[in-house]
Amino acid sequence: MFAVIRTGGKQYRVAKDDLLEIERIDAKAGDKIDLGEVLMVGGEGGETKLGAPLVDGAKVKAEVVELTRGPKLEIFKKRRRQNYRRRNGHRQDLMLVKILDIAG
Repeated sequence: MFAVIRTGGKQYRVAKDDLLEIERIDAKAGDKIDLGEVLMVGGEGGETKLGAPLVDGAKVKAEVVELTRGPKLEIFKKRRRQNYRRRNGHRQDLMLVKILDIAG
């Protein structure tokens, strides 16, 4: 059984026991969370439920494995011949989750 979920503005196809790196939400390592924005649920028998936009009553249960951060991205702005240079960086807060169950 698999599901397509939406979290952090992105969509992910998940199945049971998958490890997934998503944008951080309010949870600590070891917490159990529900990912409620399920867009599609599919099974082994070919039965597929599509949401409009969400599947009613479907939930994906997950466990937070680790809180991490993404790679450092460099933001550099420059205007030639104007003595204008700006340098900045960004690291996204991420979390590693393990999919426990797909209900729906």
